[in-house]
Amino acid sequence: MARLGSKPAARKYVVVLSGIALLGVVLIADFLWASSSSSSSSLYSSPLWSTTLDLSLQETPAPGSPVAKKVHSHVDIYNFTDNTWGGRFDMPKEMAHSHLGMATDGKYIYIVTGQYGPQCRGPTARNFVLDAEKKEWHDLPPLPVPRYAPATQLWKGRLHVMGGSKEDRYGPAVDHWSLAVKDGKALENEWRNEIQIPRGGPHRACVVANNQLLVIGGQEGDFMAKPGSPIFKCARRNEIVYNNVYMLDDGMKWKELPPMPKPDSHIEFAWVNVNNSLFVAGGTTEKHPTTKKMVLVGEIFRFNLDTLEWSVYGRLPFRIKTTLVGFWNGWLYFTSGQRDKGPNDPSPKKVVGCMWRTKLHL
Repeated sequence: MARLGSKPAARKYVVVLSGIALLGVVLIADFLWASSSSSSSSLYSSPLWSTTLDLSLQETPAPGSPVAKKVHSHVDIYNFTDNTWGGRFDMPKEMAHSHLGMATDGKYIYIVTGQYGPQCRGPTARNFVLDAEKKEWHDLPPLPVPRYAPATQLWKGRLHVMGGSKEDRYGPAVDHWSLAVKDGKALENEWRNEIQIPRGGPHRACVVANNQLLVIGGQEGDFMAKPGSPIFKCARRNEIVYNNVYMLDDGMKWKELPPMPKPDSHIEFAWVNVNNSLFVAGGTTEKHPTTKKMVLVGEIFRFNLDTLEWSVYGRLPFRIKTTLVGFWNGWLYFTSGQRDKGPNDPSPKKVVGCMWRTKLHL
């Protein structure tokens, strides 16, 4: 099989699109626009991590929510070169706030479907593209049906959207659509049906490496709106988190690759591709066997794209899900997401806006 690795371009900015306990991340290239099985205490003992400037989250608690969940409708920009958060502009009013799919070619950012509003409200099939250089938004053709948190990526000149959750927010979808795009514009008026994904569900990493498409981790099931709730209050449902890794090759056939070291979900934008290796940070894994509470992940997993082997590269300063990961000038960054309750409690608590970084040693 062909080697899956690819060399990333130097990075300068990170663009953060805000949502409900979820922030979507896209890295933009500099100038040219190129494209826990261990003890919990060890998660807090690493001397490699250092804090940098926080993203100030303007929080708006949702009515009836047991924890504060944030609804934002703007874009924040972080400049790696001078360690500043600066610049903010609005998202389209019709755009999803969370559980959206996202991909970029380095200049244009494609935003697909997702949940509109707080709590467990319904999805939208509306899609948009952002010209990150001009800070201008444009419409894209809507999906055939809306989805929550589908795997999304640009591949061979087409925008691919796969899986996610169905309109009820719970049922795993296996649909796969694609749309021809170029320079931030759709070249077609309708989405094309493609080969279905082997296993459905939301909250997965989706990566293109050496002209092959990888879909990593994810889950089946999610919170649903409580029946009859006027504010769409979320109700817990059974979820199955998995560690499957699938690859779509040039012949448009799916192949299963070695699984992750543990089941991992909520990693949509928690990965980078550096020197033929994928680094995946944090996430959620199988629920606690007794309390049934969500368990967050504190490891950084490495997938060597030459040998197709997984390993634990290191650990984060705390467990966190739905974090945003970037790489620039030898540093691995992560920011935002929902962190754990403390060293001895891996269940989720506070939504944070902190920024951390560490040097990658390969």
